[in-house]
Amino acid sequence: CRLCQRTDCDPDIVGQLCRENRLCIHENCLYHASGLGQRGADEEGFYGFLFPDIRQELKRVAQKRCCVCRLRGASVSCQRRRCRRTFHFPCGSERGCVSQFFGEFKSFCWKHRPVQRVRAAQQDQTLCLICQEVVAGRPCYDTLVCPACASAWFHRRCIQGQALRSALYHFCCPLCRDMPAFQAEMLRLGIKIPDRDAAWEDDEAFAQHYERHSSCDASQCLCPAGREQAEVHGPWRLLLCASCASRGTHQACSAMGEDASSWECSDCSGTGTGEGCSRGGG
Repeated sequence: CRLCQRTDCDPDIVGQLCRENRLCIHENCLYHASGLGQRGADEEGFYGFLFPDIRQELKRVAQKRCCVCRLRGASVSCQRRRCRRTFHFPCGSERGCVSQFFGEFKSFCWKHRPVQRVRAAQQDQTLCLICQEVVAGRPCYDTLVCPACASAWFHRRCIQGQALRSALYHFCCPLCRDMPAFQAEMLRLGIKIPDRDAAWEDDEAFAQHYERHSSCDASQCLCPAGREQAEVHGPWRLLLCASCASRGTHQACSAMGEDASSWECSDCSGTGTGEGCSRGGG
């Protein structure tokens, strides 16, 4: 990434890697670069960040050193008045800085970041509701608490992963299911909640489950046009296993007659010898 100088970052932290016009930049590095604004439509540049503006921002931060790693190119600035700390987005995440994904997309260093002030009773060795590993004994950067029930504890990385998958329309407290107060608090604390439907509601998410098998699996396919050939009638008519539908055969490749109406693969027929078929009529 041209802004953070990193190649080994978790996409859950830095977002997608955008590549075009000799530019290679993480999505979240763009959103939190202090001198960069979205002046284009969503489909222009990277998410509305225009290429000339991105190049100008690269020039602006070329000599700015990150207060975490001390390398140049720090594009994120703490928004607390009079604070002069600047850092690379992933460096800030590792050091405990908070970058918000709403409104003005403000960022804060570890000293000035927003904190939770929730009265939450915790038993000995409370577990994260998501990964079931022990959390810290009090709310902190790496350990967050639901503000509604004050009983749901989770690691920042765990609740961030859930937010990315559940997204705006389904993201809620894993325990009490509160959504308004929970989302507002998570946003304030720097959790990114994408404005879209959940990953499991994506029309293409399970597309492979609805694809019909479309090749001949006979041990020796005789079709001159290959295993993918499928005709409506004739010797190269493709029949799928009547039981599992995950294997297929050409009529001729399994020596079936023209009146064969169904076929079973060897796994389903139990013959262990190859293919079985049933004939129509009679």
